Amino acid sequence: MITSECMTIARRTGLVIFVTAMAFANGALAAEPKTALTIYSKAGPGAIQADMYRPLPQSYGRGTGYNWQIPGYAIIKQDRDIRIDSQLSQLRFSDVAAFIDPTTVSFTSLTDPAGTKVLEQNYQFDLVDQNKLMERYIDKEITVEQIVGDKVQSYTGKLISSAGGSVTLLDDKGGVRVVRSFQNVLYPDLPGGLITKPTLMWDVVSKKPGAHRARVTYETGGITWWADYNLVYSDGKDANHGFLDLSAWVSVINRTGATYEDAWLKLVAGEVNRAPARPQAVGLAYKAKRDRSIREEAEGFAEKSFFEYHLYTLGRPTTLPENSTKQIELFSPVKGVPVDKLMVYAGVPFQGYYDHPVTDASFGQEVKSVDVYLQLLNAKNNGMGMPLPAGRIRVSKVDIDDGSLEFIGEDVIKHTPKDEKVLVKLGRAFDVVGERRQVDFKVDTSRKTMSETIEIKIRNHKKEAVTVTAQERMYRWVNWDILQTSAKWTREDSRTIHFPVTVAPDGEAVVNYTVKYTW
Repeated sequence: MITSECMTIARRTGLVIFVTAMAFANGALAAEPKTALTIYSKAGPGAIQADMYRPLPQSYGRGTGYNWQIPGYAIIKQDRDIRIDSQLSQLRFSDVAAFIDPTTVSFTSLTDPAGTKVLEQNYQFDLVDQNKLMERYIDKEITVEQIVGDKVQSYTGKLISSAGGSVTLLDDKGGVRVVRSFQNVLYPDLPGGLITKPTLMWDVVSKKPGAHRARVTYETGGITWWADYNLVYSDGKDANHGFLDLSAWVSVINRTGATYEDAWLKLVAGEVNRAPARPQAVGLAYKAKRDRSIREEAEGFAEKSFFEYHLYTLGRPTTLPENSTKQIELFSPVKGVPVDKLMVYAGVPFQGYYDHPVTDASFGQEVKSVDVYLQLLNAKNNGMGMPLPAGRIRVSKVDIDDGSLEFIGEDVIKHTPKDEKVLVKLGRAFDVVGERRQVDFKVDTSRKTMSETIEIKIRNHKKEAVTVTAQERMYRWVNWDILQTSAKWTREDSRTIHFPVTVAPDGEAVVNYTVKYTW
């Protein structure tokens, strides 16, 4: 007997009794498949939404749209031992992802690639559920169990109809019984055409019957990865410098509907273009390691350039359970990375540039907050120098009074090559504030000129001196010139200038400048 409870368990656990039996009947061997995954992430750097961690409903399936919130996909490669008993055979693979893209499936015999040909390829996803079983058992005998008090009452008969959570049975004496609120249904067997897991089928012809090693490659949705970086900040010789201890982790969400046991894992970092119509996925070869030493078992990710991207290959197999999140160390922790603490005062929030001169004297909205950043160089002489995938950076600092780690800010980074700077925004300074005001403004529309004088004040309420960068953008127009200034400045780009300002403890620093615009 196959009960509805068994069908539920089969969907949850991947139990495939009848599918496996058919696989043996059609020539597939019982050897465990060798699996490799190459995961491509479309997740933006930063925290993944919490609802991605929620379990899939029992009724999920293709077309529900439930898994498409997972911003990524994977190329699955599986090597299996099969047997082709005659020149024409039908093969079935049942352990495939529920969210497979069937247009990307490829089948290859590694034993006889030239003499083995696929005539037809099918993907079956007509999975077992209660309604389908009821439909298949109309005019057939079933048993319905109903709990009455502390006892189980059973009713057996020919199923006449099933609707609205009740069934109508005809017993062997011609009596009709309607059973409502039943708890279980017992079926004598599983009707043909229904399966418990999505299944790939091939009609294969081969000039070499017998044992074959076959490779199946396909693409699936419902899976992604991202990087998380944990930094611990410690003070340096002054308020503007410090050190970081850095560790990096990879997180993988698997919501494909399949479990990948002892899989070889690769992660692709970079912006891989996708055509509107998905092309045939090209599998990446992988090397099975049969005799691994203890050292190899502990191997982490190895990074290398791959076309215009970066490929991270895990040096050991790992298991990715269905409906799970797994974290793996991306690279060994790095300690004592020198870092600069930067304070930036942008007196007017940047909202973009206009396509015409801005002659409104009251343009702009003053802010007083001073932003705090950490900046480090991703260089080998700093103990780093590895390509950093896009991800979230969380920064903590040790409270020396009790030794606890306290969170002090987080930011996200894009894919960052070696020898590039990493800038992490932590938040806003409490004891350092800024003030910006317009001292003078003149406009002459006939001569197409205007001038503006700005005063910037930085006040430091800390017990040590700080250096603050006053950032000014030339919002009003593209043609500008600094006529006079009370402090040194640098041109950062065509419309941005910086004033580095050192402010004494409990002191104030003032910068004045006049800019002229022409058009």
